[in-house]
Amino acid sequence: MPDFSPIDYAVPGFVLLVLIEMIWARKHRPEAYEPKDTLVSLSFGLGSTIASALFGGFAIFIFFKAYEFRLFDIGWDWWAWAICFVLDDKAYYWVHRAGHRIRWFWAAHVNHHSSQHYNLSTALRQTWTGQFTLRLVFTLPLVLLGFHPAMIAICGGFNLIYQFWIHTEAIDKMPRWFEAVMNTPSHHRVHHATNPRYLDRNYAGVFIVWDKMFGTFEPETDEEEIHYGIVKQLGSFNLLWAVFHEWIGMLQDIWCAPWRHKWSYLWREPGWTHDGSRETSDMIRERWLAEQEPKEIISSENPIAGHEKPA
Repeated sequence: MPDFSPIDYAVPGFVLLVLIEMIWARKHRPEAYEPKDTLVSLSFGLGSTIASALFGGFAIFIFFKAYEFRLFDIGWDWWAWAICFVLDDKAYYWVHRAGHRIRWFWAAHVNHHSSQHYNLSTALRQTWTGQFTLRLVFTLPLVLLGFHPAMIAICGGFNLIYQFWIHTEAIDKMPRWFEAVMNTPSHHRVHHATNPRYLDRNYAGVFIVWDKMFGTFEPETDEEEIHYGIVKQLGSFNLLWAVFHEWIGMLQDIWCAPWRHKWSYLWREPGWTHDGSRETSDMIRERWLAEQEPKEIISSENPIAGHEKPA
């Protein structure tokens, strides 16, 4: 793999933007930053960098071995870079979607959603354990197709750099044409929300068009305030608990479950239980939608219902 890593060069910019947003937040949204929460986010970023350095070699080994069986020699032309970037982003969409819909992957990805605050430091909450989930299988087809592993790694680096700036409340909406095609702060706030209408939506990395194509897009609305984090909040600033809590919970569920259900706690969606004692995101959304229907019926029958002033 190349010595060049775009993320390494972007780190000073990340730090500068976090400081700028902190200054903005002090005046416009002081609740956006909480010192202990920010410290955990920064520690996540440092730990993720160390984990990648220690265990990233496995993915590199697999990619280069797979590259020996490539179908084509695509090369390094400009158009190859463009196609690789788009296809890598599509692969990111699917690995990200799996990270929310399969508990095995969620155990590693939940780290990124563990903060109840939404700011640029939240973007640094990257997984320490993602390499162990074998999520590389989602990108492996690009290698077999003929894109060089180094090209894929560089495109993936720029993909992550792009995603940094969308973790903010300082930007409301981008121009309509941009919102239609690209992932934006507005779209990604939806993704980090725990509101039932927003759960498991907007998985895009760079191009929001994937969510629109595959039925997972949800626009941000002004009808309700967004709440961030995870359905069952951590309630702790303990770094190690934040990193490993879902792995621990998953293993406990597997240990206690009847034999016929053990594998389901690995491969079913987060929140699934064999006895229905917890709710999945689909169940939460369906319950929320059912609660909305009576309100819609009342509103349609009496447009001024709920707006009368007391006598």
